[in-house]
Amino acid sequence: MDMKLELVVVPVSDVDRAKDFYTGLGWRLDADLAPADRFRVVQMTPPGSPASVIFGTSVTEQAPGSARGLHLVVNDIDKAHDELERGGAHPSDVFHDAGGVFHHAGNADRVDGPAPDHGSYGSFLSFSDPDGNGWLLQEITDRLPGRMDPSTTAFGSVADLADAMRRAASAHGEHERRTGTEDANWPDWYARYMVSEQAGTEPPT
Repeated sequence: MDMKLELVVVPVSDVDRAKDFYTGLGWRLDADLAPADRFRVVQMTPPGSPASVIFGTSVTEQAPGSARGLHLVVNDIDKAHDELERGGAHPSDVFHDAGGVFHHAGNADRVDGPAPDHGSYGSFLSFSDPDGNGWLLQEITDRLPGRMDPSTTAFGSVADLADAMRRAASAHGEHERRTGTEDANWPDWYARYMVSEQAGTEPPT
């Protein structure tokens, strides 16, 4: 049975302040419901994310600001840094870990700047919401094989989809040169290539 993580609770002390903060980052407001006195639920979704966050009044017993290590994935961490800065999040500078694997807790073993050659999975930055809930961004530009369901294909943004189509177009050009024929069914070939690229399976030849 599939078990998809789709909702994360973020404990806050001031619901409207949190709502304004995340709205300023461009997060989509999905719901703001107050069905009873002292019970309010706000749901918001980061751009392109399949998972959402909720916060509000009487939705968690966690202390405000106690959430740590919440991760958001981006494909260009420098651009993401600039967007967060414009949104008022005051992010840290981009860093990578001295060991080159994920990152240590807190600020231990942080090395200034992105991972060498912007290696996928290796570059991070951090920011906090007004209560101190801690977020990290991780740059992933090329997913490892098997990290995607081969039966599904999803893109986090128009730019991601456009980049995937450009890679498919380039690979298809090589396919036509290799076979010496023009492929009238190129949309089908593109689709198979894009799905195999995400799933880490053998691409069409």
